[in-house]
Amino acid sequence: MSSNPVAETVASLMPRAKEELAALVAFKSVADFDQFPRSESEGAANWIAAALRTEGFQDVALLDTPDGTQSVYGYLPGPQGAKTVLLYAHYDVQPPLDEAGWATPPFELTERDGRWYGRGAADCKGGVLMHLLALRALKANGGVPVHVKVIAEGSEEQGTGGLERYAEAHPDLLAADTIVIGDAGNFRVGLPTVTSTLRGMTLLRVKVDTLEGNLHSGQFGGAAPDALAALIRVLDSLRAEDGSTTVDGLAADSTWEGLAYDEEQFRRDARVLDGVELIGAGSVADRIWARPAVTVLGIDCPPVVGATPSVQAGARALVSLRVPPGVDAAEATKLLQAHLETRTPWGARVAVEQIGQGQAFRADTTSPAYQAMADAMAVAYPGEEMQYAGQGGSIPLCNTLASLYPDAEILLIGLSEPEAQIHAVNESVSPEELERLSVAEAHFLRNYAAS
Repeated sequence: MSSNPVAETVASLMPRAKEELAALVAFKSVADFDQFPRSESEGAANWIAAALRTEGFQDVALLDTPDGTQSVYGYLPGPQGAKTVLLYAHYDVQPPLDEAGWATPPFELTERDGRWYGRGAADCKGGVLMHLLALRALKANGGVPVHVKVIAEGSEEQGTGGLERYAEAHPDLLAADTIVIGDAGNFRVGLPTVTSTLRGMTLLRVKVDTLEGNLHSGQFGGAAPDALAALIRVLDSLRAEDGSTTVDGLAADSTWEGLAYDEEQFRRDARVLDGVELIGAGSVADRIWARPAVTVLGIDCPPVVGATPSVQAGARALVSLRVPPGVDAAEATKLLQAHLETRTPWGARVAVEQIGQGQAFRADTTSPAYQAMADAMAVAYPGEEMQYAGQGGSIPLCNTLASLYPDAEILLIGLSEPEAQIHAVNESVSPEELERLSVAEAHFLRNYAAS
């Protein structure tokens, strides 16, 4: 990246960016305050607010959203009559899971083999730094040519909808001509990619009860209905023999038209063990971008260590369903709930509780903003043409923003390429991707201002 003043500026800022990302990663900002102190999330929010003020943002505020978390907002005025661009990221992170599985401490940014490791390094604290780097590079090379709004969400990973509800109650706050969601990722390192579709999601907690209390398995086992076995039966009914998701009444045969995902590459990206088959039918892209996918996220039952010979009286599970574009998440929720209730065996008592929900998203890739981004990506990634891909994950805010601002153009870019291993142990970010995408975003803002 040479003979490009913006790229040269970003390159010079990378050591500072590493220090700042380390400071931000150090906050254990998991928005589940039963597991992690609220003060950790508040510390991260205040760090971002201070960074925005340092860059000259006005109206910087910590927004108290209805789910009890905070989102950080700031406004940077541009030239008179300029377009307005909203830049989004989130600072909350997934729990670190098994800390013993991390090669280095999850909340301590650590460089190893050319990557920076730490929870949130890619998803999505690195996205906060991407926005800051792009704006700093423009300020150092003629100025920021658009009005910029920044919003950093505090509960995206929890799916509790705080920012969506806040935006609906304050519809003018995030209004923009185009919106850049910095929470996606390239198809692979070095291949510039915009995400054109997102699956939605629904999250349900199911509880099965069969007895007034646990019973001795020797005395009562074989006739007394086992709640854990009943739960296993109903969870198993959510998949066909080949592993395809089978929710009664929910279509699961859509196909993906666009970038193909080679099966062997997917096996490497997903770190599938040798000899283990992939699940589902159709192409890999069909399965992860265009079709529903159910996942059992957790089960409440006795652990193996300390278990007693008992017939279980009750058991619970948390079930996630990813919903493809074109399917209403509320309708999918009803179908999943009905499936769980009707497929529970032996007349066991079943209670289903909705925990979270978000709609799927499909972008209009014919808009001028996409051409501006394609031209910017060509500068940041010489010799590579921008690709369009889907993403199996969910960003519920996208549909809220699309509904509130139907004329706004929405683009999804980011640092969560496959090697980043977001949501898993040893999450990391490629500093080269951070650098290139910051350059791309800076050039996009220039291109878009002139379009």
